[in-house]
Amino acid sequence: MAIPRRDPWLRFMEKVVKDDNDCWLWQAKTGWQGYGLFWSGEQRTTVAHRWAWEQRNGPIPDGLQLDHLCRVRHCVNPDHLEPVTPRENVMRGDTPAARNAAKTHCARAGHPLSGPNLYISPKGARECRTCRNAASARYEHKKVS
Repeated sequence: MAIPRRDPWLRFMEKVVKDDNDCWLWQAKTGWQGYGLFWSGEQRTTVAHRWAWEQRNGPIPDGLQLDHLCRVRHCVNPDHLEPVTPRENVMRGDTPAARNAAKTHCARAGHPLSGPNLYISPKGARECRTCRNAASARYEHKKVS
């Protein structure tokens, strides 16, 4: 006689504690990046917030990732998640790319990082054209001297 399996959603919610911000904080195993891990009784362990989203909303659209709107990695509340492009996910986070994209003026002299003064390097870095040209001129002058 087969032992009946417990409802996965009930097992899932036993591993959650709700906080004052309505985050559902995962209390069980987490991966190295701090995201909750859950075994639903299927073939493999899955990321807990992704499992919760899919139970409530269906599959995550192709090419999109779930962004934690609350900025709490171990929150598994589907209401705190939004499918976004990988770029949008990075830009919303506290990452070097997001900090660089938020800059409006160069750190050296305060020149605007926009319009004709914005230089995009072949590697995609945003640079101040005025400061870049001045540095290039100093280098060329040094070579000649």
